[in-house]
Amino acid sequence: MNTRSNRTFVRISQATAAAALSAAVLAPFTAPAYAQPDTHPATAEAAAKNETRAASSANEPLLIGHRGAAGTAPENTVSAFKDARSSHADYFEIDVQLSADGVPFLFHDDTPARTTNVEDVFPGRENDPITSFTWAELQQLDAGSYFSDKFVGEKIPHFNDAAKIANNKIGVFIEIKSPVNSPGVEKVVADALESNRAWNRLLRNNQIEVLGFDAVSNQRFATLAPNVPLQQLIGTVPDSATLAQIATYADHFGTSYRTVDAAGVARVKAAGMGIGVYTVNSTEAYDQMVALGVDRVTGDFPIQFSRHERGQKPFPQNTGVQIAGSINDVPGNDLQPETGEHVILENTTNRSVDVSGYIIRDAANTQLTVGTGYILAPGAQLRVYTGPGTNRADAYYNNGTANVLNNGGDSVALWTGNGNLQDTFAN
Repeated sequence: MNTRSNRTFVRISQATAAAALSAAVLAPFTAPAYAQPDTHPATAEAAAKNETRAASSANEPLLIGHRGAAGTAPENTVSAFKDARSSHADYFEIDVQLSADGVPFLFHDDTPARTTNVEDVFPGRENDPITSFTWAELQQLDAGSYFSDKFVGEKIPHFNDAAKIANNKIGVFIEIKSPVNSPGVEKVVADALESNRAWNRLLRNNQIEVLGFDAVSNQRFATLAPNVPLQQLIGTVPDSATLAQIATYADHFGTSYRTVDAAGVARVKAAGMGIGVYTVNSTEAYDQMVALGVDRVTGDFPIQFSRHERGQKPFPQNTGVQIAGSINDVPGNDLQPETGEHVILENTTNRSVDVSGYIIRDAANTQLTVGTGYILAPGAQLRVYTGPGTNRADAYYNNGTANVLNNGGDSVALWTGNGNLQDTFAN
């Protein structure tokens, strides 16, 4: 595996790198992460833990919680980090940006509209850059209630909060998010890893990796902190020549699991880098990635996937109702009456199950619900539609006015009305 600190670090000028990689690397994709430094663990306990991880990684990939554990708690929040820490995952991933007054904070999107109550607190600023808010303003926002009432009042965390929660019990993948909007963020992160006690302890214990989609930003960070493991993210695996150039500054490569194949995995490994995939949200997709031989899997459900890794039921509270399919892209308009996009639920038990109030939530936290009075007989299916139509025994319509399911593939999770996770599905 390629480790920059064990050889002469090949520094490429930003101008040369930008010209060579901008077409392949700087495209606007979303997603996350992967890990391991060159310094010696600070404690015997940490050393033993890392030996165990190294041994297990020969048989199964490292597991990384996406944005903490974005499937079971509001993304990039303390609650999500705690879920990930308790999951037996190896790492959780975070997204770091800088506030208008230079404070590093954890947030994924470029604007606050999707995951905060900004329209109530700062009307008219819903689509302003999240980096245009001061730290004091960010602390006035609720970053949890969008997910569920259970998380009302959850705050946008400071960068250092992630290290405090990790507390050497789990590693952290630090994605430098939209660096063009946060000038100087690479140095802020590098300085924190060096001088902040909690971050430095994680680094010394081989529990830190930095990553990003922006190649120029990654090279800038590599120059500032050449001994910190670094990962380049791209939505697809490029050709061997591009991978060889990436390997001059990065130790690992991450890509979408939907686009990777055996040939792509082989190209990355031939370039001397580890390969990770994102965002894997079904056990079937997880098993497919293991079969391909990837080194890391990032997903929104680390609690459930770590159970799956250990041969346990990933959804122990399942009532017997599962997601049988998702029809994301129908002929014609996705919201056309009666026959638009929908998710298919199925009762796999030999008893009837009341699914009234069940919630289907996608990765962006857009939700579909099942109305009252829907009881599925054994083996019966229910189609839950985004758009309008005539409700009947085998179909419920949400009368939505905007698409929920991504035509190119999406992941959805099924919850009971009282918040018990039942199943996940991805296509």
